[in-house]
Amino acid sequence: MSHDPAAEVAPDPVAARTARVLAVIFERSPRTLTELAELIESQAIEVAPLVAALERHDLLAWDQDHAGLRPGTAALRFARSGAGREDLVELAQESMRRLAQETGETANLIIPRPAGTEAIAQIDGRHLLGATNWIGRELGLHCTAAGKVFLAFGVADLPDDELEALTSATVTDRELLAEELGTIREQGYATIVDELEAGLSAVAAPVRDRADAVIAALSASGATLRLPAQRLALLGRVALEQAHAVSARLGHDASLTEYLRPHPGAGPPPPPRTQACVQRARPR
Repeated sequence: MSHDPAAEVAPDPVAARTARVLAVIFERSPRTLTELAELIESQAIEVAPLVAALERHDLLAWDQDHAGLRPGTAALRFARSGAGREDLVELAQESMRRLAQETGETANLIIPRPAGTEAIAQIDGRHLLGATNWIGRELGLHCTAAGKVFLAFGVADLPDDELEALTSATVTDRELLAEELGTIREQGYATIVDELEAGLSAVAAPVRDRADAVIAALSASGATLRLPAQRLALLGRVALEQAHAVSARLGHDASLTEYLRPHPGAGPPPPPRTQACVQRARPR
C-alpha cells in the first residue's frame, strides 16, 4: 500500500479559509471585503490579513477605488497559460469566424503580455488590402485597439516614459488618452484609426471570464479606406457581441446589456513600466 504523507497532515483552518477566499473570488468578482467575509462565514477582521497576503503575491487585487476584490495578475497569468490558452482559442473560434464573416475583416484573439499585447489566433477576412499575419507579434498598448481595452479595464499599465508616436495619429497625450479610455469603458469597445500604422484601422472588445475579469480581447482590423467612422462603429458593436459570446462560453453569465455596463473600478492604472509601442516579432 502506498503511503500518502498528506493524509497525516492535520487540517489547517487558516489554509482552508484562504482556499475559500480564492474560490469565492474566482467564482465571481468584484467582491467587497464584507461580502467576502459573509460568503466564507468569517469576520472581516479575520479575512483582511488573508486578503493582504494574497494581494502581496498578486493572487488578488483591489479595484482602483479599493471597493472590490478581483483575481490578481498572477492568477490571471496562470489562467491564460498552457492548456488555458488552448482552451481559450478553441472557445473563441466560432465567434472569430462570425466576426470575420460579418465584417469581412481580419479577426484576432489577443491577450495581454507583460510589455503589451499578443495575438494568439487569427481568421483572415475576405480582403487582401490590409491583410496581415498578426500571430506571435507583440504590440504596444496605447497604439492598438486591444491594448486600449486592456488599459481601459485595468488589465495593463501605461509605460512610465514618453508614449511613442508611431504615426501622426497616435495618441500620446496622457489626458486625451485617459478621456478615450473612459469612452471605451462606456461603449464597451475600443477603436484605432491610423494609430499603429497609416492606413490601418481596428476595433476590439473585452473577453471576460466567469469571475468578470478581462482576460483577452476580440479584434477586427482592416484598411482605413474601407472603415469610415459609421462602419467602424458597426464593427465595434459586432466585436462586442462576439466577445460577449466567447465570455459566455467561459462561464460569464451576464446578459449583453449588463455586459455593456460601465465598470467604475476599472480605470487607467498607474504607470510603473516602460515599453516600446511596437516590438520586434518573435521568431516562429
